[in-house]
Parts: sequence; C-alpha cells; structure tokens
Amino acid sequence: QVQLVESGGGLVQAGGSLRLSCTASGSFFNMNRMGWYRQAPGKQRELVATITGQGSTYYADSVKGRFTIARDDAKSTVHLQMNSLKFEDAAIYYCKAEIMTTRWGQEVGYWGRGTQVTVSS
Repeated sequence: QVQLVESGGGLVQAGGSLRLSCTASGSFFNMNRMGWYRQAPGKQRELVATITGQGSTYYADSVKGRFTIARDDAKSTVHLQMNSLKFEDAAIYYCKAEIMTTRWGQEVGYWGRGTQVTVSS
C-alpha cells in the first residue's frame, strides 16, 4: 500500500519561508509526476506546482518566483520551498504523486492527507 505523508507546515509570518516535504512509502515501481495542491477555507483545491520524473516544473502564476518544487527520487520525496509568503498562501497543502505500483500496471494518483500552512501578520 502506497502512502504519501506531508510535513513542514506550520505558522509563519508574512514574508517568511517554509519548506514542505512529502515522502512516499510502500512498494512501488516508479513515481512519475509529483505535485503540490492547496485548499483554503471555502475555496476549491488548486494546483500550486508540479515536477515530472525528468525534472520539468510547472508553477501557478500566483506562486511563480516565490515557490520552488524539487524532488529527491532516492528518498521518494518531493519538496516545496515557499518564500515571501503572503496571507493568501494560507491553506492546507496536499501532495500528489502519480505512481506505478508494478512495471506493467497503470499509473495511479495518490494523495497525502495534507499539512496546514498559516500565515500571520
């Protein structure tokens, strides 16, 4: 059973930084695209950033230049470095990974349970 566990959330002042991490555990063959999403109260979940297995990245316009996504395949981990945090960045941040559990199986999307990011004045 594959599981994704996020960490690194917390309370930070506006303008500050946080680094989120998401680690996959369990048995699987390959982990392809990984990404971070967020959901603020009363809002839909939105895409923040993704990174492919080849290292290609995508960022939502709202975080470009402030957030950086990176992966460490040796540790089955994806990170999200968040700098210059704004009030509107406050949300629950979720990790998602597209994983093949076997060589001949299909790619399936797995989600973590989320980590809270709170931005204060």
